[in-house]
Amino acid sequence: MDAMDERSTKGATDPTLFAGAAWFDPIEAGLRGRIRGFIEELVEQELAEALGRRRYERGRTLGHRHGRRERRLTGSFGPVEIAVPRARLRAEDGATREWRSAVLPRYARMTRQVEALIAGVYLAGTNTRRVKRALGALFRGAVGKDVVSRTWRKVKADWEAWCRRDLAGEDVTRLVLDGTVARVRLDRKATSISLLVVLGIRRDGQKVLLAVRNMGGESEAAWRAVLDDLVARGLQTPAFLVVDGAAGLERALAALWPEVPTQRCTVHKHRNLLAHAPEALHEEVSADYTDMVYAATPKEIEARRRVFLRKWRRRCPAVADSLEEAGERLFAFARLPPGQWKSARTTNAVERPHAEFKRRIKTQTVLPSAETAAMLFWALLASGQITMRKVDGWQSLGQPTIGSAVDLAA
Repeated sequence: MDAMDERSTKGATDPTLFAGAAWFDPIEAGLRGRIRGFIEELVEQELAEALGRRRYERGRTLGHRHGRRERRLTGSFGPVEIAVPRARLRAEDGATREWRSAVLPRYARMTRQVEALIAGVYLAGTNTRRVKRALGALFRGAVGKDVVSRTWRKVKADWEAWCRRDLAGEDVTRLVLDGTVARVRLDRKATSISLLVVLGIRRDGQKVLLAVRNMGGESEAAWRAVLDDLVARGLQTPAFLVVDGAAGLERALAALWPEVPTQRCTVHKHRNLLAHAPEALHEEVSADYTDMVYAATPKEIEARRRVFLRKWRRRCPAVADSLEEAGERLFAFARLPPGQWKSARTTNAVERPHAEFKRRIKTQTVLPSAETAAMLFWALLASGQITMRKVDGWQSLGQPTIGSAVDLAA
């Protein structure tokens, strides 16, 4: 029998994936046993440190053990029974108190990774019964409807606390503001809503999500409500703003922080220019625009802008008008140290979370509610499923901006 025949015969005799015998996997069972021992050892080491000595060691102690209790913990490894030691610690006044483990908190029934998994599935639009069915095999029935509901309530409480948190301690020097659209169910109908997102850049270069609010649209009133809430919670006036060019947002910022330099996203403006030009001219418009925006110095930007306007006012006036409409806001990045230009030209810092959010919900045609949409966006970052690195040029974020670097009248 050749090798192919052997493989074919073996495949024919292997149990199918969902056969009853296939659910016992010796590898999974072996790992689960080792995980139990590992967790118990972690808790034992924690208790030994609290008592000042290990089990069966002689000498002065800060308390005494008194048995063990069985705990059931569900993790990504499945449910496992754990024997948790009990002890009482002695205080200076001679009184004793029950020892509590920080590794395995009181009443904890599952790891945070499992809670994040359940919450993520629920937030994506799956109801409690479907979550139970979807995760039932993985967790051997340990995830029931009540577990899903309890996890959801915990996530919602965390979300509400995050929305109310004090921002006075956030050393934010730059804001990136943009909106994204999600389809949600309102009054039993699928409706498009805008999620207004505010991302902060700390002085150390780290990005931090400051707000994500579900609003009907991107009007001036909607953005002003978001910004006023941030200010009321202690957010300090930023040194620089990056926006997508939405008229409502620009008016809200002009009313709140008229003196703060505002950068219009160069990628969004590029799309605007192409929308005003015939498709046959797109490649040429893009080349001229890139040469201008990515010039090395403010003087070069000025010179290439003049050339761009002369050329396209003659060939396609709508393109030249669209460029002039952005005014100085398109080149505000030139007021910063050159090392920051890359990160300050665009709203790319917030576009990646937007893309990840849309990737996660693309299989759900409609999300359950407007609040769920905002919570899901927040949860993707809060759970670490989306990570954000420091912005380029963060070492010079503390330097002040200079006056108008590009003379548009030149």
